[in-house]
Amino acid sequence: MRPEAPVTIRLEDYKPAPYKVETVYLDFRLMPTATTVDARMIFQRADGTPIGTPLVLDGDELELTGLSLDGLPLQPDDISVAPDRLEIRTPPADRFELKIQTKIDPSANSKLEGLYRSSGTYCTQCEAEGFRRITYFPDRPDVLAVYTTRIEARKSEAPVLLGNGNPVESGDIAGTDRHFAVWHDPHPKPSYLFALVAGDLAKVSDRFVTTSGKDVALNIYVEHGRESLCDWAMDSLKRSMKWDEDTFGLEYDLDVFNIVAVSDFNMGAMENKGLNIFNDKYVLADPETATDQDYANIEAVIAHEYFHNWTGNRITCRDWFQLCLKEGLTVFRDQEFSSDMRSRTVKRISDVKLLKAHQFPEDAGPLAHPVRPREYKEINNFYTATVYEKGAELIRVLKTLLGNEAFARGLELYFSRHDGDATTIEAFIACFEEASGRDLALFARWYDQAGTPLVAVESHYDKDAATLTLKLAQSYPAIKGQRKAKPVVIPLQFGLLDSKGQDMTPSQVDGATVEGDVLLLEKAEQTVRLSGLNEAPVLSILRGFSSPVRLDFDQSASDLLFLARHDSDQFNRWQALQTLATRELIRLTKAARTRARLKPDAALVDVIAEVLDQASADPAFCAQALTLPSEQDIARELGQDVDPDAIHKARKCLTAAIANAHMAQFGNLMNQTASGAFSPDATSAGKRALANRALAFYAQSDAADAADRVAAAYHSADNMTDRIAALTQLVNQDLPGAEKALAAYRQRHSTSSLAMDKWFHVQATAPHDTCLDQIDALMLDPLYDGTNPNRIRALVHAFAAGNPTQFARKDGRGFEFVADIILKVDPRNPQVASRLLTSFRSWRSLEECRAIEAKKALLRISDMANLSRDCREIVDKTLK
Repeated sequence: MRPEAPVTIRLEDYKPAPYKVETVYLDFRLMPTATTVDARMIFQRADGTPIGTPLVLDGDELELTGLSLDGLPLQPDDISVAPDRLEIRTPPADRFELKIQTKIDPSANSKLEGLYRSSGTYCTQCEAEGFRRITYFPDRPDVLAVYTTRIEARKSEAPVLLGNGNPVESGDIAGTDRHFAVWHDPHPKPSYLFALVAGDLAKVSDRFVTTSGKDVALNIYVEHGRESLCDWAMDSLKRSMKWDEDTFGLEYDLDVFNIVAVSDFNMGAMENKGLNIFNDKYVLADPETATDQDYANIEAVIAHEYFHNWTGNRITCRDWFQLCLKEGLTVFRDQEFSSDMRSRTVKRISDVKLLKAHQFPEDAGPLAHPVRPREYKEINNFYTATVYEKGAELIRVLKTLLGNEAFARGLELYFSRHDGDATTIEAFIACFEEASGRDLALFARWYDQAGTPLVAVESHYDKDAATLTLKLAQSYPAIKGQRKAKPVVIPLQFGLLDSKGQDMTPSQVDGATVEGDVLLLEKAEQTVRLSGLNEAPVLSILRGFSSPVRLDFDQSASDLLFLARHDSDQFNRWQALQTLATRELIRLTKAARTRARLKPDAALVDVIAEVLDQASADPAFCAQALTLPSEQDIARELGQDVDPDAIHKARKCLTAAIANAHMAQFGNLMNQTASGAFSPDATSAGKRALANRALAFYAQSDAADAADRVAAAYHSADNMTDRIAALTQLVNQDLPGAEKALAAYRQRHSTSSLAMDKWFHVQATAPHDTCLDQIDALMLDPLYDGTNPNRIRALVHAFAAGNPTQFARKDGRGFEFVADIILKVDPRNPQVASRLLTSFRSWRSLEECRAIEAKKALLRISDMANLSRDCREIVDKTLK
């Protein structure tokens, strides 16, 4: 028998909290299995709340051990108590003090929500609804209070005691082995931003002086012996603080900023006020264990969590439906920061690839939801690519619509008007309407409609009239349960190239608003005429990916080749190559399904020579241009009746053709890596990226020395970027020397959990029929920890998300394996299990025999009686 379905929470049912909380004083007496929490809270009846309205507080697996109201014990008839709920039936008329004592077991908290222990360290994760696992509380983001936290623990066990805000007091407790510390955060915050850390940790310190002269102490806390791995994170933090001051005029507002890195963490990081808690993979780095991508990720995530101090903490969400208000805006801010630190074009390409790989499939499947969803059953399931990545794209759309100056005025008004508020998307947009004087009703629709808009483009040039006519149309996919979508405003950045590759400017535009080089598509259909063009132009549209849309434009191959060679917009040069490669891979895939002879297009193979000729000018861009669309990209573009084996065969065929046609150039580029001591700077990283892209092609060429050169590259590598790139090719191409390299890697890095995650990942994504057998063996390896989220992601999620031929095997073994792990993990850690479950989201797009096997696995998960709310919501939607 299935349990009762979880309750659906709806945006339309939102009501303000009936009681406000002025102050919260928390006293923790930490013990591994029996921590006591004394909470003293001052409540105030909100305006409009009738006298006598019950006070209902949230809980989750709590044991209540003490309760008093205004200093007096409450009688059984006055209350209703359960592990998930505490009700005070008749609270005082106005202002009152409530004291609650609870007992919790941090060591047994495998969900990693609330207060738990990680490698002997006490830490918390309260977003979204973890605070209710600590004490009974109105655990919602619109209840803001000033917090003071006292932490007491054994000094030998936890010499470091950290809380939100500024340190107030600390000392030893006479006659015991215990000590305490008191922290005070003067800024009102919601309960999801509460944090506590206590343990035996090393500290790396620095300082930052703000624009106004405030001297801020910066500390990163890590396990002892890892101090040297924090340099890049600290440098990234200081650059983030300076950039936010220079770009947005936003200063830090406390005396101290602490970061703690832990190894057991469900998320990437958490922006708790003044005490950020990080998954250690986004803090720790050195050339021996971290790749260039790791360095870039650390830089971005450190910045992201710091930027939340304003976009998330000082201004937070009224309710969880507004999650994109803090996450989308902050992702946009960290993208802009990384763009300024690195190549703006390469960063934009990377962001769009991420969006298309993760958010587009989400928008096209059963888990589709608006950037601001209207309902949910489990809020943890809405920390999605749609909320984060598409949410960031909408901020970019807004900036494109308004221009830099009006956008900056709108943000400034938002910060000044809503500092200290829990607010909404409507209030956010209203600031930009007021600052710009523009009606943003069409833009606002983006937030409430699921699905990726399709923009259809038809073009015709009239030589006699010297006019280019564009027929534009926008449409949304039909989504079950959603009303027919309405047109939104879609900024289309565009350019017109003459026969010499120079940009042309029309003398007149009719049928659409054009602001500079941005054309606004505002209706379901528009006909746009661009006059004064004395020759037929080549249209470059959606430059810089100015809107998160799919483009249906049957542009000729010759025009795409022309754009790839001449477009002044580097993003669209890359996109032209991607479009050509995607078309060719789809053609080859269809041929592979009929077992026809596969012969790649010579023109596409030849144009790679021109990319290689420009390699020295911009290695990072060249590395992106040489990266073919992934197998998952092709599956997404096909959309139905997907055969992963045929896609794999097609991609290998095209890769080999390119590799053999340009073997000498790739062979030369393999050796042109960054010189001197390792540096994670963008220029050096770009050189390594190009060399390793060349290595990947050479490994799949017919060169007689391919295996030897790849093996040599592995054994001579002096940094993780080059080492893991070579190991990946040895394993993926099943080259001689792969087993020897895997053994050498394990021996070298067995004491580094982050390095070993890469070792597991490489083997999990190898597209071989023996992969599942190898994974079964890896799960018995002493270094595999099935309770650690990072290790599960490195092996199981990497397999499900990054190995389509083996996950979607015709015999169903891949689906069954992942289903087994989901059912095993779910009772212990529902968040990790539900993330794994999303790997089934595109099962209906598979060819019938594979889809049948996927459905069997999903039904087995669905039939589990005690499935968590997290997984129940995902599996029910996926099977609809």
